Amino acid sequence: MLRRPEYRRALVFCGLIGIPVSLVAFWFLVAIHQLEQLIWTDWPKDLGWDRAPWWWGVPLLLVAGAVVGLVVARLPGRGGHIAAAGLHSGGITKGALPGVLVAALVGLPLGAVLGPEAPLIALGGGLALLLASLVRAPQTPASTALLGAAGSAAAISALFGNPVVGAVLLMEVAGVGGPQLFAVMLPALLSSGVGDLVFTGFVHWTGLETGSLDIGLPEPPPLDAGDVAWVLVTAPAVAFLVHWIFVGGRFTAGFVTSRTVRNTTLCALGVAACTVLYSVSTGRSPAEAALSGEGTLGELARDPHAWSIGALVAVLVFKSLAYALSLGSLRGGPVFPSLFLGGAAGVLLAPLPGFGLVPAMAAGMAAAVTAALRLPVSGVVLVVLLLGNVETVALVVLAAVVSFVVTQLLPQGPRVPAPPGG
Repeated sequence: MLRRPEYRRALVFCGLIGIPVSLVAFWFLVAIHQLEQLIWTDWPKDLGWDRAPWWWGVPLLLVAGAVVGLVVARLPGRGGHIAAAGLHSGGITKGALPGVLVAALVGLPLGAVLGPEAPLIALGGGLALLLASLVRAPQTPASTALLGAAGSAAAISALFGNPVVGAVLLMEVAGVGGPQLFAVMLPALLSSGVGDLVFTGFVHWTGLETGSLDIGLPEPPPLDAGDVAWVLVTAPAVAFLVHWIFVGGRFTAGFVTSRTVRNTTLCALGVAACTVLYSVSTGRSPAEAALSGEGTLGELARDPHAWSIGALVAVLVFKSLAYALSLGSLRGGPVFPSLFLGGAAGVLLAPLPGFGLVPAMAAGMAAAVTAALRLPVSGVVLVVLLLGNVETVALVVLAAVVSFVVTQLLPQGPRVPAPPGG
């Protein structure tokens, strides 16, 4: 294939596409971050509050629901993919780009419990096709799929700050290998994780060295049998929670199919009610139950003791409900809310005898993001890079595989309804 001139030209063009797509992705993410900071932190302080008051999300999410509902009902592309159906790399046309941008730039900063990854995938793929049409590149079904995947990968890499995550995620999302890919990959992933677990255990137990790629970074506390045992309990529990959140999201998607503007607004107000109940019951900021949870996850990891058991339980309950409503009605991606819920569950379970904060958060996040995406390899790569901790890789793999199996065996609930017209 590399000897074919048309493939080499496509390869060069895909490399060039990465430049404008990554620039657009950068400014898109900057806009989302700055708007969230302005709306949820700066404005409340400017008005004299230490943090956003309990009612703050109600008018914001009312606007978000109305605008996203109008985009879905009136603009081409319906604002992008429905998050309850997971991530998708195709199906976005050039004409859908304005709707994707409006739905994301309004809904996400105003409190939708979704992340920016799905709009980025849509923007990257749509921009790649737009650039290809501007330079009048030959467009066949194969070249369209290739260019769309390349643009999406460039955009998603800008979000995660790592090209490996973008490439692996898009390979699994695109489903090039079909069901056979998972049939081969899952046993190999599990076997490699168990092998690493056994190997690491024998190194600690015997004190013998076999040679390694260790470059001298400080070592975290070694894993023990308690960590493994608790992962086998934590992963199914977290997977069960996230799976039923997505089932709720599919029911929500069915609800907003009819009378889209009204029902999308009602769902957004339901999200606002969750933020109100969380803030009133805990005395904390409603922003913790709203938004994607990306920033709050960092705060949780840096200072888990700032969260009481009651606050952790409350954020798991109310953010889960808000997440289910957002998945089926608003527009965005499912990655970061699932990571936050998995991390919060890990912090809640970390005090169990023989467990610890790092293993608990690693297992919780791996199980949650795998249950959300149904992409075990991408989940492992993403969580490992977030943790930056090689000692927990085996636990991450184990949690991801267990989560994937559990979510596949549970009742799947209704399908996400197709938009009017197909």
